[in-house]
Amino acid sequence: MAPRPRSRFALAACLAAAGACGSEPPLGPITDLPRALTQAEVRVVESGNRFAFALLSEAVFTSPADANVFLSPLSIMMALGMTANGAQGPALDSLLRTLRLQGMPLADLNASARALIDLLRGLDPRVQFTLANSIWHDHGFPVAPAFLDANRRFYDAEVRALDFASPSAGGVINGWVSSRTSGRIPAIVPAALPPEAVVYVVNAIWFKAAWRQRFDAARTQDEPFQLAGGGSVSVPMMHTAGEVRVLGYNDPLVRILDLAYGGGAWRATFILPSGGTDIARLATGLDRTLWNGWMAILFDDSVRVALPRFTVRYTLDSANGILKQLGSRIAYCDEANPARDFTPMVANGAQNPCITDVRHRTFVEVNEEGTEAAAATSVGVGVTSGPQEFRVDRPFIFAIRERLSGAILFIGLIRNPTTTH
Repeated sequence: MAPRPRSRFALAACLAAAGACGSEPPLGPITDLPRALTQAEVRVVESGNRFAFALLSEAVFTSPADANVFLSPLSIMMALGMTANGAQGPALDSLLRTLRLQGMPLADLNASARALIDLLRGLDPRVQFTLANSIWHDHGFPVAPAFLDANRRFYDAEVRALDFASPSAGGVINGWVSSRTSGRIPAIVPAALPPEAVVYVVNAIWFKAAWRQRFDAARTQDEPFQLAGGGSVSVPMMHTAGEVRVLGYNDPLVRILDLAYGGGAWRATFILPSGGTDIARLATGLDRTLWNGWMAILFDDSVRVALPRFTVRYTLDSANGILKQLGSRIAYCDEANPARDFTPMVANGAQNPCITDVRHRTFVEVNEEGTEAAAATSVGVGVTSGPQEFRVDRPFIFAIRERLSGAILFIGLIRNPTTTH
């Protein structure tokens, strides 16, 4: 692929929207958003991009050398954004710092979340995209009405009271998550809720889209995939019937392939190291400046594509360590700090809860027809303690993005497509 100029796409994670398929698709490709982003929305997008790459870097750094990593920064941002409405002082500052939004008034974050949800809802009727939020509280815990009302208004959060001591309480929350992710994330909280838990803030995302130009299933065959540590595994490699239109880029560091879903607003971006570049080093060094520079010079091309068919399930049953490293240490129960203040979450102000645990789970399946991906995040709150061919045949970074707004929905590192974790 020889580079040719192309207009810049600002790539970043942001608070995005719920949408659903059900109407006839527009005839042509989607080339513009319905309106321009406000300055506050642009800041949320740009800061969210920084959070996405910091999150990926920390997750890859702490993962086993042969493990896949697949994250939804959007899902975690949504859950932490809702939780922020129950914090103040240094606790609030720490959550905003984690999201790379330090200094932003909470009112601006909430307003941007609401506006971006409305903007992106139903952007492409050919893509099924559901984003759902909920708050679950123990029926005996005095949750502040202002905390609940803010999250209903700005995040479309469903609010439910449960008896957290009941053996069925965890199953109710998990059932809600499963139903919002088409069964792909069957559980996010423990089946038996811990005795210190009083509130769960939960986000769930489901995405399903067909390739704009699908792969020919009859051409899929087992082929070698080179592993980062040496050797190879056999994977079902999908092939296009001929040349397809893509966006691409080449330099001594990376090769990039960008494929369209539906009307072209949502994209799948594959980044492969060139030559001897180490994929883990590439992932941990990725930042907004480098990513935006690559996205700015993607060029139109026509190539044959060979892509592994894969399914990955990723679990972070405790994202506490990663999020503490990114700036939210003060908000956790196991970090003794008198400045921690979550009293805005409590009606009578008599208790000062704290974050007990953050859990994150994702799913992705890439096949000849398209991609299905899902994510869920829970924040637990407690009161205790030939013609040119682009071959993806070695470890790669994989992202699902909406190019017009700059939203990164999912991002990860696929080291071995034959393993599901």
